[in-house]
Amino acid sequence: MIRRFLVPAVLIALVAGAAWVLFRPKPPQPVAWQGYAEADFVKIGPTQPGLLTAVRVARGDRVAKGQPLFEQDDTDDRAAVDQAQRLLQQARGQLQNLLSPAKSSEIDQAQANLRDAEAARDRAQEDLRRSAQLLKSGSATQQIVDQEDAALRSAEAKVAAATAALTTAQAPMGRPAEVEAQRSMVDSLEAALKQAQWRLDQRSVTAPEAGVIADVIAFPGETLAAGAPVVSLLPPGNIFVRFFIPEPELAKVHVGDRVDFSCDNCPADLNGTVSFIAPNAEYTPPFIYSESTRGKFVFHAEARAPPEQAKLLNPGEPVTVAPTGQAEAPTASAP
Repeated sequence: MIRRFLVPAVLIALVAGAAWVLFRPKPPQPVAWQGYAEADFVKIGPTQPGLLTAVRVARGDRVAKGQPLFEQDDTDDRAAVDQAQRLLQQARGQLQNLLSPAKSSEIDQAQANLRDAEAARDRAQEDLRRSAQLLKSGSATQQIVDQEDAALRSAEAKVAAATAALTTAQAPMGRPAEVEAQRSMVDSLEAALKQAQWRLDQRSVTAPEAGVIADVIAFPGETLAAGAPVVSLLPPGNIFVRFFIPEPELAKVHVGDRVDFSCDNCPADLNGTVSFIAPNAEYTPPFIYSESTRGKFVFHAEARAPPEQAKLLNPGEPVTVAPTGQAEAPTASAP
């Protein structure tokens, strides 16, 4: 009798135990997203068309900021700089000439003429004084006094003319309008020289920032258009991680959130910040939206690591992204 009830009880216990194992509450699985390392390459080319004469780097080279990358033929630009320098020198000389007084010999002559006129004036003054005294005693006539007075006025006029001539000789030769026009010419030629020097400087191109030469696109002997790339530079700060967030988890992720990165043989402390989340779904399935198909939508997102960590990633390398602080190692979920 006991055996009759024992078998069903054991079966019921086994079924209940199996149901508990299958349907017991389970801890949530760690969130993780599939992605890969990507990079924004800097294509560096000349600002002017011309013949490429030298490439100073090779693929894979690490370059510092300001390190020479390539050069173009600069014969024409050197000639332009030389011409601009000579024209500027000539214009400055003309301006200096307009600002300068007369020759020293001409100034000396003007000073001598003034001294001679002053001596003649002094003699005329003395003659007039004596004639005026003689007129009182009757030894001179009024006509003589009038002649001496006219002679004095003539001598004073000559002194004034000599003084003006000396002032003119000592003053700048150019009129104010001529000087101002020449100053404008000098300013214009200085600007032309700066432009010519800038064009010459552009013939030798240097690295805008430190990085790795990802590719060399053009070689010496090629004639390039302005902007045509010669080298492709990869700065460490331009490496980022592109990953894909399933639609059900999209609301949990925001720009500025911290995330952890993991990849094969990478350091364990790689991390970054979410910098972009696409406003539209990356993948649209060929059927009508429904509750059961939402998980098939993924949204393109990007995260950037600090430059010192970003350089440890290689573009194209698979990377798993997870929210910072998860206890378990992330496992990538397929989009």
